[in-house]
Amino acid sequence: MNLIEFQRILNTIKYLKPKQVYYRGLYAYRKKFIKKTYNFEKILSAQELSWQNSFFSPESYQGKHSFTFLNINHHFTEIDWNYSGYGKLWTYNLNYFDFLQQKGMTATMGLTLIRDYINKSSKRKDGLEPYPISLRSINWIKFLSIYKIRDEQIDHFLYNDYRRLLDNLEYHILGNHLLENGFSLLFGSLYFNDPELLNAAKTILEKELEEQILEDGAHFELSPMYHKIILTRLLDCIQLVQKNSMLDTKELMRLMEKKASLMLSFLAGISFNDKTIPLFNDAAYFIAASNEELFNYANKLGIEAKEGTLKGSGYRKITFNGFEVIADVGQIGPDYQPGHAHADTFNFCLHHYGIPIITDTGTSTYNIGERRDYERSTLAHNTVTYQGKNSSEVWGGFRVADRAKVSILKEDDKMILAEHDGFRKEGVIHCRKFGFSSNGFVIQDEIKGMVKHTSISSIHFHPSVTLEQKNDYILINDKLKLRYKGFTSITIKPYLNAPQFNKLEDAKKIEGVFERESSIIIENS
Repeated sequence: MNLIEFQRILNTIKYLKPKQVYYRGLYAYRKKFIKKTYNFEKILSAQELSWQNSFFSPESYQGKHSFTFLNINHHFTEIDWNYSGYGKLWTYNLNYFDFLQQKGMTATMGLTLIRDYINKSSKRKDGLEPYPISLRSINWIKFLSIYKIRDEQIDHFLYNDYRRLLDNLEYHILGNHLLENGFSLLFGSLYFNDPELLNAAKTILEKELEEQILEDGAHFELSPMYHKIILTRLLDCIQLVQKNSMLDTKELMRLMEKKASLMLSFLAGISFNDKTIPLFNDAAYFIAASNEELFNYANKLGIEAKEGTLKGSGYRKITFNGFEVIADVGQIGPDYQPGHAHADTFNFCLHHYGIPIITDTGTSTYNIGERRDYERSTLAHNTVTYQGKNSSEVWGGFRVADRAKVSILKEDDKMILAEHDGFRKEGVIHCRKFGFSSNGFVIQDEIKGMVKHTSISSIHFHPSVTLEQKNDYILINDKLKLRYKGFTSITIKPYLNAPQFNKLEDAKKIEGVFERESSIIIENS
């Protein structure tokens, strides 16, 4: 390990909470030296819960041992629940058992898959980890409750997985992983009428919901996709408690309803008028439920969005004369868990009269490598990179060392002025202003300090957008003009847009080179 690598690691771990460091060490020690088995013969009697799915999961199981996850289909002669040929996330999805909630899933089909999993459980690998245990257990409980199945073998297996989860709660990761542990423990506590599981669920949820749901309702990891996933699980827990109240959950219920209302408010605020979300940070389409499904679900549960505006998340929405702009002028995420963050400070997306024009590059993979590195880089977003550097030092797939700190200098309902210090090691500060002129949207950039190198301002267009270079402007979709000032050169280039996992589409981007100051104006032609 050289000095640069050592400094990068040091600048990553210095942000961790002591609890994370402690549990990482503890779990590593136990994994190496202690081989604990889970075979509780005596379990609490399982309860017949009332449950009704509000919407179906995507159809990921096609029957006859054929599965599709993340746009990748695989047929098994015999199901290998550890199959890793497409990366860890695909294997995780196989172990989640979301397909038990898909349209057309029958009791016979579901039981066959569950029993196959149990029969092969001695060979489990990824399925032993607490995150897939959490999601799988929720899906099994939903399935068993819908079909009113009482099966001693399944209950025994499920209970022992909950004991394993209790011993391996993801305090070494925190963030959305620990929240999912808590949600699952709540399901398990009511299914088994188990006060111990309930106390563990309360301990996690009461603390983490207060910390992880920001004042404007955003989930603090700042991925709109994960926000929707967490909101779905929160609504599930509200339904669970509404329909099944064997244990004392009144205080927890009030907290969950309060946070769900805030999260709905944020979802409305971060979405465009066409009900789509910007793909900020790790985000892709068709992973989380749609806006319509979530608002309908909340309505059935009597949960309404709380009045509010985007603030604590650092996201802002400004609209004028047919333009909708959603901009990121916040920090990259929680210091101790930026695993889903990109180096995208001052990124933005733009719609014009409901049509997507400027978009995020997106996320096509979690597999560590060149594509993952690129999609997290500053150059892959609608912002400025100086001397080819990332504004935050993303590395290792899910790691961040040095990170940009943002200061908002001025803002109103039509303008935002902010700066960040992500290039401070190079002796400069990036200042950006978002605003509107009488006829369009304006972006002004300034590099302050001892400027010794050029900067690149990137604009990524939606795959459906057409661009045509004119003498002193670029024509967009034959309807908008992009004018520019202060650039030494401006070039239209191809790039690969990633609207979904493992799906890349040809699109175009603009890269403008400038020294100290530049401006871009997008206006009606």
